[in-house]
Amino acid sequence: MHTNTNWLIRNASAILTGLSGDAARHAGPDIRIVDGRIAALGQLEPQPGEQIINARDCVVYPAWVNTHHHLFQSLLKGEPQGLNQTLTPWLAATPYRFRGAFDEDSFRLAARIGLVELVRSGCGTVADHHYLYYPGMPFDSAAILFEEAEALGVRFVLCRGGATQTRQLEADLPQALRPERIENYLADVERLVATYHDPAADARRRVVMAPTTTLHSTTPEELRMTAEVARGLGIRLHSHLSETVDYLDAARAKFGMTPVQFCAEQGWVGSDVWFAHMVKLLPDEIRLLGETGTGIASCPQSNGRLGSGIADLPALEAAGVTVSLGVDGAASNEAADMQSEAHAAWLLQRARKGERAQPRYDGGTFEGGADAASIEDVLRWGTAGGARVLGLDGVGTLQVGQAADLAVYRLDDPRYFGLHDLAIGPIASGGRAHLQALLVGGRLVVENDGIPGFDMAELGRQAREAVARLVRRAESLA
Repeated sequence: MHTNTNWLIRNASAILTGLSGDAARHAGPDIRIVDGRIAALGQLEPQPGEQIINARDCVVYPAWVNTHHHLFQSLLKGEPQGLNQTLTPWLAATPYRFRGAFDEDSFRLAARIGLVELVRSGCGTVADHHYLYYPGMPFDSAAILFEEAEALGVRFVLCRGGATQTRQLEADLPQALRPERIENYLADVERLVATYHDPAADARRRVVMAPTTTLHSTTPEELRMTAEVARGLGIRLHSHLSETVDYLDAARAKFGMTPVQFCAEQGWVGSDVWFAHMVKLLPDEIRLLGETGTGIASCPQSNGRLGSGIADLPALEAAGVTVSLGVDGAASNEAADMQSEAHAAWLLQRARKGERAQPRYDGGTFEGGADAASIEDVLRWGTAGGARVLGLDGVGTLQVGQAADLAVYRLDDPRYFGLHDLAIGPIASGGRAHLQALLVGGRLVVENDGIPGFDMAELGRQAREAVARLVRRAESLA
C-alpha cells in the first residue's frame, strides 16, 4: 500500500461531493491532499513533493460507505438450495446450513474476497454485521475481520451480531447454531470496544452493538440491556428490521405492536441507531423513525434477490431518517459491491414510485417515477449518509478538512461513450468502472484498477477450492 499522503488529483472531468443541493458538484478540476486530508479544491498548480494522479477523462466521487454487510457469506454466492427462496427459508437453506462449515482459513478467505470486491468498486468504509458466533467458537473472527480490513487499508466497523435465544430447543441444535449467553455476549462487546474502538470522526476502527435481529435473536429485557450497555460504552446500535412482512406478523403475535414500536419500547431508536432493510414499514413507523432520527441501511439488490420489496427511501428521508446504502451478504446479493448497489438504488426507487401510477380516469396524477431519486441523491446516500449513520463525520464528502477518502473512476469503456454528463456514469451506466485510484485517508488502496502487490488469480483459485470444501463440510454436518 502506498503511504504517501500528499497528492494532487489533476484535471478531473467531474467531481461529485456527496453534499446536497448546489454543493453536490464542484467545478474543480483539481483536488489537493495533504497529510491524508483534503486541503483544497479548484484550479491548482503542483507543489514540490506532491504525487500527481492524472484524472483527465475521470470522475471523482467520495469513497463509498457500505453500512451493512455479512462478509463471511462471500463464499456462498449463488448457493443452489437458497437461490430461489424468500428470506426465512433462504436463511435455513444457505447461511445457517453453512455456519458450522467455516473454519478459520475459510472465514478469513471469505472476508478477504468481500473486502476486495468492495474496494474495487471504490468503497473506503465497510460496516460488517457479523453474526457468525456460537459458544466455544475456535477462532477470533473479529480479529480476522479487523486484520483483513487493515491489510487492504479500509476503514472497518464491526457490528457485533449474535443471538441469545433461538426459536428451537438448544438440545436439538448443532454447536454452530446454539445461542450465546447474554453475559458472554456483552462481555465480548466490552472486550472488542477496549481493543479496537476509536471514537474519532475519521476512525479506522469502530465497534457497534448489533444483535442479529431485535425480534427473534434476544428477549425484550436483554434488548433493553444491550441499548443501555452500548450507550454506556459510547457505541452505536444496529440490527435487521422489517425486511419482510414476517416482521409485522411476528411483532403483532409476540408483542401486540409494530416492529418499530417494539424497538422504541426497548430504547432501540435514535440518532445512534440504524437498521438494515426496513422494506415493510407502516406510515406511523416511518413517522416514529423520522422523529427519533433513526437511520436505515437500504440494501436494494438483496431485497430484490429475496423478493422482499423496495424500501421507500424518499419518504423515509423526508420524515427525517438518515438514508445509507449497504450491499448485504453475498449469499443474497451476487453483486456485493457499492457501484452495483447504487445503480440498483437509482433504478428501483424510480420503479417503486412508477408502480403507484394510475390512469387519470381512475384518479391518477402522474405518469411515472423518474423524479423519485437523482444520481446526486443516490451518491449522497451511499457516501455522506453512510458516514452519518456510522458517526464518522470526518468522512463521506469531498470538502476541505475532510479525510481524503475518494474514488477516481476512468470512464474508458464503451458503456460510457456518448454520455452527455460524465459525472453520472459510475452510477447510471451500471457495471464496474475502471478504478484509476482509491484513496482512504490519503493512502493509495487501488491503483490503475488493481490492488498493489495483490494476486487476484490466486484469490480466485483459493475461492474455488474453498467452495468445494465448504460444500463437503456442510453435507457431512447435515
